[in-house]
Amino acid sequence: MPEDADVKVQVVVLGAGPGGYTAAFRAADLGLSVAMIDRGERLGGVCLNVGCIPSKALLHVAKVLSEAEEMSEMGVSFGKPTIDIDHVRGWKEDVVGRLTGGLESLAKQRKVTVVRGTGEFTSPNSIKVGDTVVGFEHCIIASGSEAATLPFLPEDDRIIDSTGALEVQDIPERLLVIGGGIIGLEMATVYDALGSKVTVVELLDQLIPGADKDLVRVLEKRIKGRYEAIHLKTGVESVEATPDGLKVKFGENVETFDKILVAVGRRPNGKVIGAEAAGVAVSDRGFIESDLQMRTNVPHIFSIGDVRGEPMLAHKATHEGVLAAEVIAGHDVSWDVRSIPSVAYTDPEVAWTGLTETQAKAEGIEYEVGAFPWAASGRALSIGRSDGLTKLIVEPETHRVLGAGIVGVNAGELLAETVLAIEAGLDAEDIGLTIHPHPTLSETVGFSAEAAEGTITDIMPKRKRPKKD
Repeated sequence: MPEDADVKVQVVVLGAGPGGYTAAFRAADLGLSVAMIDRGERLGGVCLNVGCIPSKALLHVAKVLSEAEEMSEMGVSFGKPTIDIDHVRGWKEDVVGRLTGGLESLAKQRKVTVVRGTGEFTSPNSIKVGDTVVGFEHCIIASGSEAATLPFLPEDDRIIDSTGALEVQDIPERLLVIGGGIIGLEMATVYDALGSKVTVVELLDQLIPGADKDLVRVLEKRIKGRYEAIHLKTGVESVEATPDGLKVKFGENVETFDKILVAVGRRPNGKVIGAEAAGVAVSDRGFIESDLQMRTNVPHIFSIGDVRGEPMLAHKATHEGVLAAEVIAGHDVSWDVRSIPSVAYTDPEVAWTGLTETQAKAEGIEYEVGAFPWAASGRALSIGRSDGLTKLIVEPETHRVLGAGIVGVNAGELLAETVLAIEAGLDAEDIGLTIHPHPTLSETVGFSAEAAEGTITDIMPKRKRPKKD
């Protein structure tokens, strides 16, 4: 550690997103002196400030608008909603402010030193932040990722990324979303509900690449009826900024839009932190890889979260952050995760975890599926949303749960039971013999387990069968 460092700590965390602040707080709780470096005005990183949290706040607004509109099918009609976009934006900012303010308090309680600014390594044991030098014994790199761009797009305020979309400066009459992944479709859900005519262009042959097609099909069917258009296997060839709008050529189409949302993925920030000065290896794509204890090629420097590798998910980062802090504190722990859940908070939500059918087919893994359509769920029918599906992917001989997929209202909430089942090594019978409350959507998880076991008859209780050896 440099003797002339302005701040000297045992652990420095570079980045204050979910992985970073979790790592910092856990390290402090374990008795280590900790500093946290972040370039944002508020702690929380992309997730809390311009990602997970504000998007979910806006998605709740979208959900209420859509549900109010669809109540007419049940005999209840409301007048056309009046949308005060400034008030909506203010409410979203209030949600973000309460959470980020809470992080500031937690940092003070734990005596975590917060250094604001962009940090770059100057040696294996020092990071410079403006005029401040932070010396450390151990470092956890949690520098995250940023939105990827398309090089041929003109510079124009009407072309935005997810951060710009979350600002909700206005409601464009026509919105083009480039990219049919989770981020693009979540923002499409928001703007569709607010009143924009939405067109989605996706280069691959399905929306939400990575999710099984039978799950995505349910979502696609619903939004095809709401959006102006969805174009698969289509790339954007050119964009021309004109006074009347953004003239876009894609496939055989040339159309003009009021705004374009670019949602073509994210790229890790491994190349912008001066990692070479510390001897830390960075991949061509910008990832900083680490082992099962989160150690990089430099043993006292760790990497977690988006910059470590796929999947780029906040909940993955938080678990990696805890692990890295515990390793530094001398605990004998390592990464042993069987199931990392993914959720698209669209309408309906699409959620999956563990082995997917797509992956199983690609890798030649034998599997069986137990599926339950929500059209047979009393709860789904009673809320007017029978368009869902719940399925379990099981090992053929043992029926051990290998994966799960759910599409429908609150699918992300329902998925947790299956994540636990995979982590605990449970089989379908364990889930099927678990009494689920009736009538609930959670029953569909139990029914899919019974379908995998071949025991489902109706909603009446079934006799318990002897457990397998």
